[in-house]
Amino acid sequence: MIAPVLPTYNRAPLAFVEGRGSWLVAEDGRRFLDLGAGIAVNALGHAAPELVETISAQAAKLWHVSNLYRIPEQEALAQALVDATFADTVFFTNSGTEAMELAVKMARKYWYGKEDRSEIVAFHGAFHGRSSAAIAASGSEKMVKGFGPLLPGFVQVPFDEMPSLEAITPATAAVIIEPAQGEGGIRIASDAFLKALRAKCDETGALLIFDEVQCGMGRTGKLFAHEWVGVTPDIMMVAKGIGGGFPLGAVLATEAAAAGMVAGTHGSTYGGNPLGCAVGGKVMQIVSDPAFLAEVGRKAALFRQGLEGLVASHPDVFEAVRGQGLLLGIKCRKPAGDVVQAGYDQQLLTVAAADNVIRLLPALNIPDEDIAEALSRLDRAAASLG
Repeated sequence: MIAPVLPTYNRAPLAFVEGRGSWLVAEDGRRFLDLGAGIAVNALGHAAPELVETISAQAAKLWHVSNLYRIPEQEALAQALVDATFADTVFFTNSGTEAMELAVKMARKYWYGKEDRSEIVAFHGAFHGRSSAAIAASGSEKMVKGFGPLLPGFVQVPFDEMPSLEAITPATAAVIIEPAQGEGGIRIASDAFLKALRAKCDETGALLIFDEVQCGMGRTGKLFAHEWVGVTPDIMMVAKGIGGGFPLGAVLATEAAAAGMVAGTHGSTYGGNPLGCAVGGKVMQIVSDPAFLAEVGRKAALFRQGLEGLVASHPDVFEAVRGQGLLLGIKCRKPAGDVVQAGYDQQLLTVAAADNVIRLLPALNIPDEDIAEALSRLDRAAASLG
């Protein structure tokens, strides 16, 4: 029997009934080592004890009241994010896609009544979600075909290429970029490019929006990826890892960038609910700890060293390792889909991306022994394709 679910996903024939740490148990009892973490969502693994305790305690008290009232858990998480970042203010959403919608509205509202600016510059290979604004920003045929007319005012230019900066002019409202592209194939923007981008935005007055939905919340070994470069945005989108598996997102902004977003200009029924923000607060407390982030860096170095060895051992299957921290990818010579399937055969979960890359996005607290096991299973998967 075919389930009455809209067939918009090309799902693998796997269903899981339980998870602990970096491991998932399938319906048939097989145990899979998870290097996808729900696409960089389960930052602390499955059923993290600290999060189970937090969500259970909050669920016994209060789930939802709406934003008609103050929400102390929301205020506490907003304060933690402001204290740790460039931002002065935070709006909570349920997803990265919702964060994208607000980021676009915020940028355009900033210019309303000042100058006639609405154009937003985005980059080839970008993925900002699947809403109308998000697909218009990506501009790729796969994303937009059949969904026209598109939301106007978006221009796409090559990623991480200095000539692209010429597209940013005094008529540009904002620029949106992932400091590290995930869906686009684990492509990391160079320090030089991001610094030049910030300078160009400052020169023209354009707002700079960072999409850190996938690369943020400790994924690269810093709380947010842009911290490696020493530049800050005016607006930033956050989601995925911030909820540790609970649907939660946020838009962070400077006071100046958010000045147009006054009462009535935006809202969300569920956004920033007590349950989600309690969990997000616990995730933030754990992940923002410098000792935790140092461990992410150590684990990433260990994992990457092993992956480089696999590339050398299987040159007909793998081409190169990409990424930063535990946002890792392997550029494949064999079709990436075949490598993902070979992983399934070894009870290992990876995630395909553009440019024939497989993504490796494990829990940030993955134990060293699970990294060793992952490398062993990847080795066997590659051998089966060689």
